[in-house]
Amino acid sequence: MTGPGDFETTANVVPLDESVEQLMVQIARMAYQQDRSLTEIAAETGINRWRVSRLLQEARDVGIVRIEIVPRSGRCPDLETGLIKRFGLRDAIVIPGEADGGHGPEGIAKAAGHYLASLNPRPTTVGVSWGRTMSAVAHWLPRRWNEGATVVQINGTVALNAHGERTNDVAETFARKANGRYVPLPVPAIVGERATRDVLERDRIVRDVLELARSAEVLCFSFGSLNENSVLLQSGNILRTEQRALLKAGAVGDVLSRFVNRDGEIVDPEIDARTIGLSLDFLRSHPHAIGIAAGQAKNEVTISALRAGLVSVLITTETTANHVLERTR
Repeated sequence: MTGPGDFETTANVVPLDESVEQLMVQIARMAYQQDRSLTEIAAETGINRWRVSRLLQEARDVGIVRIEIVPRSGRCPDLETGLIKRFGLRDAIVIPGEADGGHGPEGIAKAAGHYLASLNPRPTTVGVSWGRTMSAVAHWLPRRWNEGATVVQINGTVALNAHGERTNDVAETFARKANGRYVPLPVPAIVGERATRDVLERDRIVRDVLELARSAEVLCFSFGSLNENSVLLQSGNILRTEQRALLKAGAVGDVLSRFVNRDGEIVDPEIDARTIGLSLDFLRSHPHAIGIAAGQAKNEVTISALRAGLVSVLITTETTANHVLERTR
C-alpha cells in the first residue's frame, strides 16, 4: 500500500474530495497494514461495513492501494494471470527460465510436485500418465503427499526404449509416496489393430481400470513431442513411417498418446482408434486436468491443448508461457 502522493495523476482518475481521500487512506491502512476486519473498521470510523468495503474497492480503483503478488517460490505471476485469462484456466504455474537448459526440468517437476501436494480438498483418486517429465514429477513429490490415495494410470504403457529409460513407473511411485494404492493399466498405449483395442477394452480388468480413471478427481499428465526423442516412437508404439505421415498431416505432438494438430484435433483417426486410455473429449469435460509442458519441443502441443480446452491447470516455464501468449494473441 502507498499514499496518493506517490503516483502521478492521470486523465482517467477522477479527482477525489480531500476528506474522502484521507478516509480511504485511513481505512486502507487499517485493513492492509493492521489487519483489521470490516466490522472493526466500521466501529472505529463510525461508518457502516458496506461503506467501508466500497471505499476499499475505490481506493484500489484509483491507485491509493496497489496489490502486488510476489510468490516466494520464484514464479511469474503476470504470465500466470495472462494464461488464466486467455484460456479460462482454473490455475497456472509458471516458473522462471527455460526447461531445455539449466534448472528448468527440475524446476517444473518441483513445482508440479508441490502443487499436487497442496491440493485441497485432497483427492482420493488421482489419474496420471507416464513419460520422462512425469517421472521427474514423481521423483520430486514429497513423502506422504496425499496419504492413502489411489493412483491410477490413465493411458496404456510403452516398452523400454533403446536407452533403457523407465517411464512406466510413474503411477507406482505416486502411490508409494502417498502410502496409497497403485492401479496400472496393463495394456500397450497404441496397439496394431483397432479390433485388438476393442477386445482389450472389453476385458473386465482393463474396463475396470478405465472406469476408475474416469472417476479420478484429479488428472495429471505431460505433453508429448513428435520428434526423434518421442517415447512413443522410440518404444515402437508408432512406426517411423507413421511419424512422418503424422507430421505431414499437421501433428504437433500428443496428449495421452493421441496425436493432435495445432487446434487440438485428432490428426489420424485410424491411429487414434488403436489408442488405449482416456479420450480427449473426456479431458475437455474434466474439472481438474493438470497439463505439464517442459521444453521448447512442447511449445506447439501446449498451444494445441490450451486451444482445445484439454487442461484446466497448466504448469510450464516462462519461455513456453511467453511463446504461447505471443502466438495466440
